Amino acid sequence: MKALHYIAFTLLIVGGLNWLLVGIVKWDVGMLLFGSQEHVISRIIYVLVGLATITVVATHRRDCKVCSGEMPIAKPGENM
Repeated sequence: MKALHYIAFTLLIVGGLNWLLVGIVKWDVGMLLFGSQEHVISRIIYVLVGLATITVVATHRRDCKVCSGEMPIAKPGENM
């Protein structure tokens, strides 16, 4: 399960950075690498990034130490 988390998180970062580039400079890495968003490999990568997002969202509470309550959140001015 840990490997799935790392793979999903990595794909989530790749997808997020791609959307950042699309939003800032209208530069889509998928189109740059494969020539079109309709290319089969581009579509597979987009689907994998989407599935990774769903996986991270679904497992976040269990994997995140702050959200699962294992690690308390420090309040401003409070030393931990």
